[in-house]
Order: sequence, then structure tokens, then C-alpha cells
Amino acid sequence: MRTLYIKSITSFIFLFIISTASAQIITGVITDKQQNPLPGVNIVLKGTKYNTTSDADGKFSIDLTEKLPATLLVQYVGYTNAEVEITKLSTAPLQITLNPEGENVLVEVVVSSRRRIEKVQDVPIAVSVVTGKQAEQTGSFNVNRIKELVPSVQLYSSNPRNTGINIRGLGSPFGLTNDGIDPGVGFYVDGVYYARPAATTLDFIDVDQIEVLRGPQGTLFGKNTTSGAFNITSRKPSFTSGADFEVSYGNYNYLQAKASVTGGLTSKIAGRLSFSGTSRDGIVDNVKTGRPTNTLNNQGIRGQLLYKPTENTNITLAGDITTQHNDGYAQVVAGVAPTQRVPQRQFNAIIADLNYQLPSLNAFDRKIDHDTPWRSNQDLGGASLNVDTKIGNGTLTSTTAWRFWTWDPSNDRDFTGLQQLAKSQNPSRQTQFTQEIRYAGQITSKISGVAGVFFIDQTSKTKGTEESGNAQWRFAQDSFTPANTALWKTPGLFEGYGIHTDAQIHSTSAAVFGQLDWAVTDKLHVLPGLRYNYDEKNADYDRKTYGGLQTSDPALIALKKKVYTDQNFSSDNDDTDFSGNITVAYKVNDKINAYGTFAKSYKPIGVNVAGLPTPPAGQTLGDLATVKPEDVTHYEFGVKTSPIANSILNLTYFNTDIKDFQTNVQAAELGVNRGYLANADEVRVQGVELDFSFVINKHFNFYGAGTYSDGKYVKFTNAPLPLEETGAAVSYKDVSGTNLPGVSKWAGSLSSEYTKDAKFFSNAGKFFIAIDGYARSEFSSSPSASKYLVVPGYAIFNGRLGFRAAEGLSVHIWGRNLLNKNYYEQLLPAGGNAGQYAAVLGDQITYGITLKYSL
Repeated sequence: MRTLYIKSITSFIFLFIISTASAQIITGVITDKQQNPLPGVNIVLKGTKYNTTSDADGKFSIDLTEKLPATLLVQYVGYTNAEVEITKLSTAPLQITLNPEGENVLVEVVVSSRRRIEKVQDVPIAVSVVTGKQAEQTGSFNVNRIKELVPSVQLYSSNPRNTGINIRGLGSPFGLTNDGIDPGVGFYVDGVYYARPAATTLDFIDVDQIEVLRGPQGTLFGKNTTSGAFNITSRKPSFTSGADFEVSYGNYNYLQAKASVTGGLTSKIAGRLSFSGTSRDGIVDNVKTGRPTNTLNNQGIRGQLLYKPTENTNITLAGDITTQHNDGYAQVVAGVAPTQRVPQRQFNAIIADLNYQLPSLNAFDRKIDHDTPWRSNQDLGGASLNVDTKIGNGTLTSTTAWRFWTWDPSNDRDFTGLQQLAKSQNPSRQTQFTQEIRYAGQITSKISGVAGVFFIDQTSKTKGTEESGNAQWRFAQDSFTPANTALWKTPGLFEGYGIHTDAQIHSTSAAVFGQLDWAVTDKLHVLPGLRYNYDEKNADYDRKTYGGLQTSDPALIALKKKVYTDQNFSSDNDDTDFSGNITVAYKVNDKINAYGTFAKSYKPIGVNVAGLPTPPAGQTLGDLATVKPEDVTHYEFGVKTSPIANSILNLTYFNTDIKDFQTNVQAAELGVNRGYLANADEVRVQGVELDFSFVINKHFNFYGAGTYSDGKYVKFTNAPLPLEETGAAVSYKDVSGTNLPGVSKWAGSLSSEYTKDAKFFSNAGKFFIAIDGYARSEFSSSPSASKYLVVPGYAIFNGRLGFRAAEGLSVHIWGRNLLNKNYYEQLLPAGGNAGQYAAVLGDQITYGITLKYSL
């Protein structure tokens, strides 16, 4: 594997040495309608990553390495993108005039998903784009808000560590996160892969654009992704000085502040410094402590330095740190399911014996009485060095990065005011180093492509504690004769009895990947791609009991072992895989593009590092520790159209089959932390997606998306029991043919906006009023379908009203969940499966005001 990696790097160096392409220089001047020069305009040679910016006089020059005809894409904040076709060379500079966005025409979005700048409508990939401006205006400051704009995205988070992000219902196991598996959805920020799903719960910092690619993307991105990828780009440093300042205030003492400053430091160095901070009081009342919980407390800062030693080379050094120290992620009891255990082991019987009542039987009263503090502290940060240099007819890119993530939690896993569990916390630290080297460009007049190598080395360490309290005896009690009850009630037997866990996983992955784009004709393109991957994972897990009554009585020791036992195992695994895809794209005319894709992909081997249940007969802990890799077969067909002027209407059909699907399953044993990893024999998700955008006239536009998804277990014969079947005579269940968790049949979003020219304190801009809607149908919230753990469908509406301008002061008022809809985001059973289950609640109505000033 090392030889393959060295050969790949050598090939890139060789390409660098022998590339001697000659280039013509195109010059021009960019102005507005009043012929005022526009500095800092981004000019890109379409189909490549070659770009430049205009100077203070609006002038620019760019190397033309493409054969004529060629096209320039011209982009500037506050103005409509322009395309300039060059059919012949001229010594006279180009004269380019940009129109303000206020003229309300459909902005042609450009993306870099295929490692070159091109219009999204020309890309034969199902991709949704949320611009930084759109995310800002809709209050979508993290991925959980982005899912309301891109309904193919699902995010489930009972806390930052236990966060799963899915696209089309696939990507991460539904439920608790396990460090031993790789996400199926890649998360990239400025080309850097973020390995921890917790990053998706943090605020965006100064985002320029968010691209959501759907389907396998392993031949375009460094880390293999079986379900899709988030490709996020930050606003880059500019040699033209500029600044943005924004502050928002709302109910529950919501306060958000953002700032970004950029400018040239020397003739060759520019910088950008960006900050984001969000705070809010709690929105769930803890009647035991007398104060609200589920607060927000996030801060993040990002700095970038851009060095341009020549016109052909950009070197960017970036660093960031984000902290989230919330009193939050408390779940509220949403109901009690009767199980198949004996009557004395039902939740209501247990709490009656302990003279306890829940503070409310209605989760939407938003009241808890948890006696263990909720703490969800995480820190995430790192540094990266990115080098882009033009070589021949393409760009060589090197991205080197180091990142870390720390997690310091405290949870009340019984969801009650009883001391069943006095402690439940698994502090972790993860570090990663990544290196990607990639070349993208034109190979011949008919063939372009991208090829690269990728390497990641990461280590995750967890030192956890779980400890019983004075009510544990009654929750664990499974025998009820007077003599046995007396044993269970032995004073101090379980109080302070717990487990210390020391878990570590070290994983290494390396890959060679590439994709070609062969223009068979001007209309027909064939795009084959290949990937070779090597993965190695080494895990160690050690769990030891401590505390409780120290006794030599065999009967009492046996009772303690029914709650917790020592456990130790190690697992060393490595694997290789070839995967790839082929796409055929056909441009019918300027308004219709069609494509079809077939892909074979895979998710690497997994390892359990969060505890295992007692193995069934004939199996060992080692057997349960290793999770087989996923084998993915995917195909889709799409058509991208512009049926009338200023419109987009795109339709996609997809089908994904996965054999040995890695899924999170539940166990009734406390020490298993409610879940462990296993393989389902086969699953399938198929569906249809619709994306559209229409500009009706100079005042009114609307856009949206919809998706229909059918996700099933094709075969899963040894699935865990659902909550209500806990205590049945069998340990497993055949759930073949039932719905996958977390997948709604229907989901959709719709937004509309009305604008009108206006002035505010003599500042020209736009008055606007906008409304956004998001809806989804019911979905299962349990690995094995449970009639109790079903999240009902819901619809929420958000709105905003105000004035905005490209420069100067903008102001608007906003509201989220305007109809104050009560809805669940997730349902999950309590540890031990006594029958009670809790909800992650959607936020109630919130509202506020935002002020922004741009220089």
C-alpha cells in the first residue's frame, strides 16, 4: 500500500515537471451600469479552477489555457453572475458590465463539486446548493437548519457525540454514535475532511456556499462517501478591504453576533478573520433545579491568510476553533411502552413502588426533574494548509490538515428524577491528520478529469463512567419472592456501583481515486471513475466494575453482575477495496441536461468500541466486535431543465442497495450504553427528488424541493427486539420488509419572497417579505420498528420581513415555527428498556430582530 501511495505522489511530481503548456492572456475591465469600476470581482475560466480577481480599477488578467471557444464566469456579491464567451483572441481588453441582483433574475449558481468551477445545471450529479447569503437570511446557521432547505438531508442528534447525518436516509446508523465506523456522508470544509459527525452540530463560520451532493462520491473526494457529501466553502481572503457586522436578538434571550473582516496585508498577502457566537436561555424547565435547561452557548473563530507568490499559485493557511458549552440536550419523557416482562418490571409498577411520579405526562409541557446534570461541552478546531498551483491545463492541489475534537458530557440516561443512574458520561478526544493531493484539468481536447491520493490517520480515546444510584435495585430487580426482594433491597448494594471504561481506536485509511470526463460529442459525455482504498482499524476496549457494597456473599455478587460486568476485548482489522462509477450525460439542448449513473461503493469495516451484550450461544465477544463492511450498489437517473426563462426544474430517480448494512441496535443491558453495531443482511432505499426555482417577475420568486423515499430492510432476520417486545422468549426478530429508521416517505420545503426597491436612511436596497415551509411525514425512530417509537409527521413555517442592502445597514425581523407546532425530532428508549422513552423536542416558536452593517 505504501508503494502505491509513493508511486502516486511521484506521478504528480512528474506531471508538475513535464507540464509546459503555453497560455494566452485575456485582459478586461468590469464595471456596474453607471460605468463605475468594480474591485474584487471573481473571474473564473469555466470548467477549470483558474481564477483571478479585479483590482481597484476593475481591471483583471487571466491565463487562457483552454482551446477556443472558452467561457469566463464573473461573480460578485450583490450582482448577478455573468458568462462571457470568448471565440477569438483580441488585444483589446474585454468590457464587462454586471447587473445588480435587485433586477430579480435567476442567479446561475456555480459549484466546485467536480474540482472545477461550473454551473450547477451542467453537473451530472444530484446536488443542492445553499449560498451563504441564503443560509444567513433564513437563519440556517448549522446543518440542523439546512435540512429544512434540503429535505433529502436528515440529521438526528440526542447530543453532539450521538449525531448522525444522512442523505436519502443513509449514511450513519440511527441512534447512538460508535467511534468504530465511518460516516457514509462526507463533511468537508474548504477541502478538509471532518471525521467527527459532532462537527455538524456547530455553527457555520463565514460560509460562502454549501453544496449537498447526493449519492456515492468516492471518485471525486478524498474520503470515501457512500451516501453523499457536504462540500462547504468559506469566504476567502480578499485584497480589497471589506467588513461585515451582524447582531441578532430574540426571545429566550437569544443573542447571536457575527463579524468578518478582510483586506490586503501586502501586495501578495491577504487575510480574513471571522467570528460567530450564539447564546440562548434554556427552553425546557427543570422543576428540580428551578432553572431552564437546553441552552445555547457557542463561539467560533476562523482566521485565513492567502499568499499569492505568482498569478498561478494560491497558498492559504487557515486555523479555527469552535466551542460549545451548553447546559443542554436534555430529553423529555414522551411515553411509556408496556413490555413483555412480568408486571412487576413494568415502568409504572417500578415508579409506584418508589413513590415517584413524572413531572408531566405531556412531553410538550417541556418539564423535567432530572437529578443528574446535563452537560454537553465540546471543542473542535484545527489548522490547514492548502496550495493551488496551475500546471499545464489544470490545477494541482495539496491540502494538509490537522484537527481535534474533545467531548465532555454528563447525561441523565433514565430521563427521570430517580437515581437509577447517578452518572452517565463518556468523555472523548479525537485527533486526525489528513493529506490530499489532487490534479484536475484538461488532458486532451476531448478529455478532462481529476485524480488524487488521500491519507487519514486518526485516534479516538474515551474514558467513560456509568454509575448506579439508590433506585437501581428496583429497575434491575427480576425476581420478586419476599426473600429475593430482601436481597435486592440490601442497603448500599448498588449505590455507587458502576463501570469505568477505557476505549481506544486507531484507524488509518489511504486511497487513490480519479474520474474522467470524455466529451464523445458536444452533447454526449461519458464519465468513468475508479477508487482503490486501504483501511486499517485497531481497537481496544476495557470495562471494569467498581463500587457498591463490598461483599463476599455469592448471591449478592450475582445480583451485581446482572447490572454490570467486566468486559475486555481487542480487534485488529484491515481491508482493501476497489470501487467506482460510470455516468453518461447528454445535453439535449441549452435547457435540458440528462444523465444516468451506476456506482459500486463500500463503507469500510467497523469495530465496536462502546461495549457489547452477552454473546449468544456459539459466539464470542470477538465475533460481535467486528462489523463487516458495507457493499453498496447504486444507480440513478436525472434530468436538469430550465423550462422557461428564469427557472429551474430538476428531477432525479435513485435506487441504493446495501448488503451487510451497518446498523446500530439496542440491547437491554445497561453496560452496552443502549446500543452496539451489527450488520443487517440487506437494505434498499429508492425514491424520487424534485428541485425547482422560479422567478415570476421583478418582485416575486419561489423555490423549493421535495423527496419521496422508500427505505426498507430487504433482509434482517436477527434484528433486536423493539421496546415493547423486551422480555419476550426470543432475543431476536425477523424485521425483513419493515421500514428503515429515520426515513420519511415524504419530505419537502417551499420558500417564497417578495421584494421591492426601497431606501432606508438614504441607503438604496430592497424591502422584502419571505416565508419558508418545511414538512415531513412520519418515520420510525427505532432500529427495529416499534409502534411506540414513531415520530409523527409535522410541518413548520418560518418568516422574515425587513430591508437589505449590499452595503450599509440592513435590518429585518424574523420568526421560526410561527404556528408554534409541537413536534418531535427523535424518540429513544431509556437505558435498561424498562418501558419509558424520551423525546428530542423541536423548538417552540422563536422570534427576534437582526441588524447587519456591511462595508
